[in-house]
Amino acid sequence: MIAVLTRHLDEVAAICERYGVRRLELFGSAATGSFDPVTSDLDFVVDLGEYEPDIATRYIELAFALEALFDRPVDLVTVRSLRSPSIVAEVNATKQLVYAR
Repeated sequence: MIAVLTRHLDEVAAICERYGVRRLELFGSAATGSFDPVTSDLDFVVDLGEYEPDIATRYIELAFALEALFDRPVDLVTVRSLRSPSIVAEVNATKQLVYAR
């Protein structure tokens, strides 16, 4: 896991609690060591739990909060949206736990 993330784990936990995150995992370049601090974004897979009427709002606000915290683009995918076997394989091969409740 990259230093820019590990320095902010307490803030990430607070953000996750605020938006009802069950689990947040990092994947992609930031998890594999090929992260470029100038050009790379951060890739996260999130579990927001069961469907609730405010789930879309929580998802969008979570993405904005993470982008503001890290001052860089964030790609946020939900566990339920992972359908492509190749993407599931990539996520599973590189994912690292960031937050779980």
